[in-house]
Amino acid sequence: MYKGKQEMMAELSDDFYIPVPMETTNISALSPFLVPQTHLGSPAVFMSMAAFMFLMVVFGFPINILTVICTIKYKKLRSHLNYILVNLAIANLLVVSVGSTVAFYSNAQMYFALGPLACKVEGFTATLGGMVGLWSLAVVAFERFLVICKPLGSFTFRESHAIMGCAFTWIVGLAAATPPLLGWSRYIPEGLQCSCGPDWYTVNNKWNNESYVLFLFCFCFGVPLTTIIFSYGRLLITLRAVAKQQEQSATTQKAEREVTKMVIFMVAGFLVCWLPYASFALWATTHRGELFDLRMASIPSVFSKASTVYNPVIYIFMNRQFRSCMMKLIFCGKNPFGEDEDTSVSAQSTQVSSVSSSQVAPA
Repeated sequence: MYKGKQEMMAELSDDFYIPVPMETTNISALSPFLVPQTHLGSPAVFMSMAAFMFLMVVFGFPINILTVICTIKYKKLRSHLNYILVNLAIANLLVVSVGSTVAFYSNAQMYFALGPLACKVEGFTATLGGMVGLWSLAVVAFERFLVICKPLGSFTFRESHAIMGCAFTWIVGLAAATPPLLGWSRYIPEGLQCSCGPDWYTVNNKWNNESYVLFLFCFCFGVPLTTIIFSYGRLLITLRAVAKQQEQSATTQKAEREVTKMVIFMVAGFLVCWLPYASFALWATTHRGELFDLRMASIPSVFSKASTVYNPVIYIFMNRQFRSCMMKLIFCGKNPFGEDEDTSVSAQSTQVSSVSSSQVAPA
């Protein structure tokens, strides 16, 4: 009985879907494009979300745009291994400029005031940027595995390989973000109805949402996560073998500890970004028809958008070379922390026997 009611409500609109109490019959009166969604949360909840999204824009935009500007300005940062980091920054800028900004405005209005078309644009853009960023993290890990662990022997990582890695992330990003525009799932308001994403909780099979969510879970979460764990796992094994051979070297032992810590941060950052979203979407797919609190559904979206801030902190700002160049750019050529950006050595010209922490962190 309840599931039938939910299916009927899902058919009332192609632009939104809200699981509401059974006694509600005029679902159009609750449209997230027309009226404040105060039936889902108090104004304080929406203002809190708006404030959080504002912080994501304030912190996310500068750190990512600085990454791009620094790479253009400082030749030493334009190494092949850093191409993917600029790619990650561009993807983050896409999410911040559209996804986080629209979410801030909509939460401040307490409904998606920009309309259904803007919802589809925001959903597509945020998904594209998110998928490119997600796959960039996997490519970062795989590139460092190739360069440091040398599974291909004398393989030399070249500019063409770096460009191919960046192009790959946009191809798979488009492959993941385009289907909802073509009828395989759809983009609708999610959570508190103030930001848009793929429809992962509709019970109606009209949109084939189940298969799309499973596709995203396997291809856009499972494969990158497996790549990251495998690549960094092999890298740690290689580095520990070097550290064991050089037990008397304090520098090598310190590098091994620092790299281990950095890898833990990288894997944890990936999981914080995407595990909540992937888990919630998978739960909703396997528990069709069950009522859930849409306020809770907003949490995964918040974590994924917050990745535009803490991913750069882990992959870029924690790198000594990038950080030093950023400080010089901000403070007009002076680094107030007195760090030497030249201490980070390119992994391309360094043998495994002299692996340092800067080879794992983007150099």
